[in-house]
Amino acid sequence: MSISDLNQRFAISGHVTFKEGPGGLTVAEVANGLAASTIALQGAHIMTFTPRGQEPVVWLSKFAKFAPGKSIRGGVPICWPWFGPHATDASLPGHGFARTVMWDVLETRAMADGATFLRFGLVETDATRAQWPHASTVQLEVSVGSALRVELVTRNTGKESFVLGEALHTYFHISDVAKMKISGLEGCDYLDKVGGTARKTQEGAIVIESEVDRVYLNTSADYLIEDSGFKRRIRVAGQNARSAVVWNPWVEKADKMGDFGPEGHRGMVCVETANAVENVVTVKPGEEHRLVATYSAETMA
Repeated sequence: MSISDLNQRFAISGHVTFKEGPGGLTVAEVANGLAASTIALQGAHIMTFTPRGQEPVVWLSKFAKFAPGKSIRGGVPICWPWFGPHATDASLPGHGFARTVMWDVLETRAMADGATFLRFGLVETDATRAQWPHASTVQLEVSVGSALRVELVTRNTGKESFVLGEALHTYFHISDVAKMKISGLEGCDYLDKVGGTARKTQEGAIVIESEVDRVYLNTSADYLIEDSGFKRRIRVAGQNARSAVVWNPWVEKADKMGDFGPEGHRGMVCVETANAVENVVTVKPGEEHRLVATYSAETMA
């Protein structure tokens, strides 16, 4: 659908318009009285989210690369229908294909509280069906208001159950990683993917002073990113999520990736709402699974 067609069908004055974004990607620009957000139709990728009068909550790299078929560094990439490497075929893309293929706009509407609602559906192709041969649909529902609510909805439209891995791989904007800690995961077991896959238990709040890549298991608490530099905490509230992933690539890996920029890792941390590893979910025929995350910012005293 052309940008003109999208605007004719789905634009809402004072809420959402469609335009050509960086790298020629089509984006939805959301701007209402509560917040602003930009969402690329490739990957239904939420690139930015900024509540009115605040620092951005979602981090987008200043050096992000925008191109068809390439994941964007920052924002809220969708990991679906598996998390990490594919269980049986290493040639398939890590974290699945949802974040690099096109999604359709299915619905937009202005909400009574002043927020803006958008719904996207993944476009199936021969290539996606070859990687995921299960009869299913996946949609993303986004509410942009004083908080950002994201719902990843998977429906099993076939006659056999399937196993699903997923994550909202959200990058959060922080003042400096040295001025931040993450609470809410104390006492939780996690798989430490740095230098192996050792199973450990979190003691106290998470402080990041080197590369961190952890999958926390069997948890459903709210997680708080406490940022003394911005004097705020970001609350990550999930539903139907049993895993949390915390990631910061640190200096060496960020430099190798080429799209973080100098010291880029210092201004971000990923806290992902997920169902991964031993927390993958089984979706039965005719059923749906709804992974929900709500991101809000609170002033710290």
